[in-house]
Amino acid sequence: LFDGVYPFYLQQRKVAVFDVSTIIVIVVFLTFTCSFLLIIPGIRGRARLYWTLRVLLSLLVGVVIVAVQFTGDWETGWVKTNTSYKSFSRALVNADIGLHVGLAGVNITLMGNPVNQVNETIDYNEHFAWSFDADYDHSYSEGLERGLPSPILYVAEKFTTQNPCSMNKQYRISSHYASATLWVAFCTWLISNMLFSMPVLVYGGYMLLVTGAFMIFSLLSFSTVRNSLMCPIQFGTATLHIGYGGSFWLTLAIGLLCFVAGITVVALHYFNLDLLKTFFDLREDKAGEYQEMTEVYVNPCFVNKGQ
Repeated sequence: LFDGVYPFYLQQRKVAVFDVSTIIVIVVFLTFTCSFLLIIPGIRGRARLYWTLRVLLSLLVGVVIVAVQFTGDWETGWVKTNTSYKSFSRALVNADIGLHVGLAGVNITLMGNPVNQVNETIDYNEHFAWSFDADYDHSYSEGLERGLPSPILYVAEKFTTQNPCSMNKQYRISSHYASATLWVAFCTWLISNMLFSMPVLVYGGYMLLVTGAFMIFSLLSFSTVRNSLMCPIQFGTATLHIGYGGSFWLTLAIGLLCFVAGITVVALHYFNLDLLKTFFDLREDKAGEYQEMTEVYVNPCFVNKGQ
């Protein structure tokens, strides 16, 4: 202790929405996209447009399914308030306090208005993980030892296992099931791409429907935390309210896109198979085979002898 106050040490920070894992996923899928764009000029005719739509939409679905596993904005909330900054101190600071909930843990943000107050720079973003290989209570204890600001510790304490609110259990279980169903959706997405590369397009459409269904199941799993009582997070008269964030709505949009694409493929299979084959570049190949079979080469010598 320094004059009865925990000292503040420098520590590693984690970005609230994007982190290294998310960036790696995006870079990998961008590499696939750029590689495809390099070979797309070699495809002739309208098939070039069809190939571009199919590949880009498929890559969009894949990158969203994987990237949202590592984002931290499934639920977000902000509050602006005057609050105490340190333990054993009566000094108040004006700050924005943010809570960002992801599938792997929570990020708690504290930003002063202005940033420089009480002779310090108030700009914190702390990550507390609850994944299978992480111990949330241990991360919270480390925060206490480092002497994190009181608002961050107050919000983080709400998610500890010993807290009577039981928010840790609610969020941790729902997040684990949501993550697991998303990985299943990623597997079915891979299978749908394999089926679309073979002349069994309707089964690829069925797997797209399954992919969309598992994405919706992940959202339902995460949203179950709303069915239980939530402890209020209050700073004086101000209350920190959280709502669904960008990753939640993006997953919902891509899940609905999978449903629309899957239903379209299945409907075209039963009502307009020729159009479906044209879109998947199977019609031209078939026409080429027919053309090869119908071409006949006649030797003029045999024709003259026959006459």
